[in-house]
Amino acid sequence: MMPVSHISTAAKPSLQSRVIPAALSALMVFGAMTATAPHALAAVASHGTDQSNLVERARVTVDDLRKDKEFGNARELMKRAKGVLIVPQLIKGGFFVGGEGGDAVLLTRGPNGEFSYPAFYTLGSASFGLQIGVEQAELVLFIMSDKALSSVLQDEFKIGAQAGLAVVTLGSTAEAATGTSMSGDIIVWSSASGAYAGLTLNGSVLKPRDSWNEAYYGKPESVSAIVSARSAKNADADGLRKNLATIR
Repeated sequence: MMPVSHISTAAKPSLQSRVIPAALSALMVFGAMTATAPHALAAVASHGTDQSNLVERARVTVDDLRKDKEFGNARELMKRAKGVLIVPQLIKGGFFVGGEGGDAVLLTRGPNGEFSYPAFYTLGSASFGLQIGVEQAELVLFIMSDKALSSVLQDEFKIGAQAGLAVVTLGSTAEAATGTSMSGDIIVWSSASGAYAGLTLNGSVLKPRDSWNEAYYGKPESVSAIVSARSAKNADADGLRKNLATIR
């Protein structure tokens, strides 16, 4: 008889005893991932939607412009404008430390009267002259001359007399003014014209938001390509374009 080899009495780990801890570990890792996932997913979901939100707020700003009684006969400006720069929310403080500003969209009018798709910008200044108690407002800048439009299309444009441009702000007399009697390279409307009696754009800086333009159109696009060559389209902005076209 062959000798019987010694067999250890220590039990080998069963399949169940090995699988369960591994599964629990996986669940713990998954739980840690899902704890932060909402934030990660929100960040992904918001990518590209900031631009759409700004375009929609710009459309609402155009509605506010249309309803403003003080705008009066000056709506003739829209017919003569080379383009419009819309700032749906100009904010006092918070935009950058010690300053004021907001995001903007620029649309230009073509030979047939149709507006381009929007190019994204930021407008910032140490101070726009916001009075005490006014924390934010809407702005629409009517670009009335080719020289002004050419300046706005630069990589960085500092608005003011030093640029050789006349900037006019609509005030309490806007109701009596007519589009033909008003002159200026850039004419500014504000939703808070009364509180903006001292509003000035002199010294403010306008810059394209290249990353937003790329995110919105799915490829790198210069502001000139968007509003002049019109090489980019996004149906998301059709509502804003149509809204502008109906102001007559």
